[in-house]
Amino acid sequence: MENKKSKGRQKIPMKKIEKQDNLYASFSKRRTGLYKKASNLVFECDVDIGMIFFSPTGNPFSFFHPNVDAVVSRFQNLNMEPSESTLLVAAHNREKVNELKSRLEELDTIEDIEIAKKQSYDEVIEARQKGWWESIEQLNADKVSTFEAWLETFVFNMQNRLNQLEIGASSSDLGFNV
Repeated sequence: MENKKSKGRQKIPMKKIEKQDNLYASFSKRRTGLYKKASNLVFECDVDIGMIFFSPTGNPFSFFHPNVDAVVSRFQNLNMEPSESTLLVAAHNREKVNELKSRLEELDTIEDIEIAKKQSYDEVIEARQKGWWESIEQLNADKVSTFEAWLETFVFNMQNRLNQLEIGASSSDLGFNV
């Protein structure tokens, strides 16, 4: 094993952050992290959870699942079973959250696909800026397939435009003969 040039991840001692901008940024990041942790806890363990905290500027933030009333009443009366209406609301909320989570996963997949498309288009544009033969020699099988698909789309669009122009020309010729 070679000698390390850096110390790697180090434990940072806990102390109050003095600089206001750093304090706000750190709070925002940690708040987001707490929301994610609470959300994961709800999904993985099927628990009810509630958090309330205030930002350094005094703004309140909260996270409750399934809802505030269910968490507070459960906290106040630990031995009390939740009412049927509370259970229905909780079930509805969980169902809604699951729907939103699956939609988010779909959107993340679509985003990944679009990012990959953009990267391939950027590579094609970069290849165009190089010389024709230089760029073709550097393409691998995937890039050749992408470039070929782009060429087919281009030819298809050009043929459609040519057909539109021919139809327009022939219809204008008919207009003069009438």
